[in-house]
Amino acid sequence: MYVPDVPSGSRVTAWRPGVPGLAEVFHASFTDHAYPSHTHDAWTLLVVDAGAIRYDLDRHAHGAARSEVTLLPPGVPHDGRAHTPAGFRKRVLYLDADTLGEDRVGSAVDRPTLEDPALRARLSQLHAALAPRTETLEAESRLALVLDRLRQHLAGTVAPPPVVRDDVLADRLRDLLDARTVEGLGLADAGELLGAPPTHLVRCFTRRHGLPPHRYLTGRRLDRARRLLLDGVPAAQVAPAVGFYDQAHLTRHFRRLLATTPAAYARSGSILV
Repeated sequence: MYVPDVPSGSRVTAWRPGVPGLAEVFHASFTDHAYPSHTHDAWTLLVVDAGAIRYDLDRHAHGAARSEVTLLPPGVPHDGRAHTPAGFRKRVLYLDADTLGEDRVGSAVDRPTLEDPALRARLSQLHAALAPRTETLEAESRLALVLDRLRQHLAGTVAPPPVVRDDVLADRLRDLLDARTVEGLGLADAGELLGAPPTHLVRCFTRRHGLPPHRYLTGRRLDRARRLLLDGVPAAQVAPAVGFYDQAHLTRHFRRLLATTPAAYARSGSILV
């Protein structure tokens, strides 16, 4: 895989997210850097957050702007450069070659630019879920929905999300999450155990229980955390005991749900004594 030298005034951040199907996450801001022609062994899925990009794909000129999603297939030469002197800022996901399939390469060469606000929004949510030390189940769930949408684009059959109802399956997944609240459960593992595709699991669970699986799991962990905190267990010990990476991870979710910190929540109980 081609990795650019970083010129002055440019920024690059890259990491491997540990999510099946994702080879790399790459965030970059470039001013005067221009990519020479190169290929990847993975699908390149990018969004532009500032500026615009011009590139040639298989000797045909294309552009990428903020309102669009760009999908470049593996093994096909392309380059890249800023469309204006101000440069550009982008976020990229490199998807394993088999996530979309070799048979869809031709479709991506013919139409690498996707005008799809819903897909772009889902990609932003996925990038947020891929930040280091975040819940894998959320990232896997969001990736499954993104891949489903991409497959529709490549097949030329984009349609509204199907109405999925399978209450029995949704309840079986809920029971699995309840049983594995601390250690967690990957979406791919859940799919194998329950014999269902990941996107079907996410959709039927959300319809049945009113929120996606990753939010349900986080809620169960926070319920356990609240009880331990009120019992006087320090937040640093509570976090790994209920399934969070560390105290900072617990605090982030605690603030989001309760608008306070674990320590402040624990102190609030002592005021009543």
